[in-house]
Amino acid sequence: MRYGDWAETDHRVLAAVHAQGRRPAVAAAARALSFGGEHGALWIAAGLAGAALDRPRRAGWLRGTALIAAAHLASMGVKRVVRRPRPRPETYPPLVRTAGRHSFPSSHAASAAAAAIAFAALSPATRPVAVPAATAMCLSRLVAGVHYPTDIAAGALLGAATAAAGRTWLTNAPGGPRA
Repeated sequence: MRYGDWAETDHRVLAAVHAQGRRPAVAAAARALSFGGEHGALWIAAGLAGAALDRPRRAGWLRGTALIAAAHLASMGVKRVVRRPRPRPETYPPLVRTAGRHSFPSSHAASAAAAAIAFAALSPATRPVAVPAATAMCLSRLVAGVHYPTDIAAGALLGAATAAAGRTWLTNAPGGPRA
């Protein structure tokens, strides 16, 4: 597939998903998720809550939270190198304000994917909540009109790779994972 084909597909998918933001409930959900995911806040708060509530595996939850923060920081570093501009606001009116001008990769997607993988590794019982929540977070950025699909895919891959790279460290924490 040529670059032009990727760019056209990016725009077509973004246009279709962004159009869903005309529905008030969808727009409200996208705004809430976008706000909660800023700087990985929702995921970091969930990891800290896990550490506070699950004392036997506190070290694992704290390590998972560190992996989420690492994924977010890695995505910010890549953004500074790539410097891809966000979708044009005149074409895709944004539903939210953004912390920066650059879109590739999505930091929301990086932290969400890292959280879903880390939380599921710590406690497989969290998977039915963490994975759909992370997916919704990723989609919210398209509905909000502030990322292209390739930004989301790259962010999710970066977050997944970060969590996967730290999986042994995560699961070897005192208390270990629980089935």
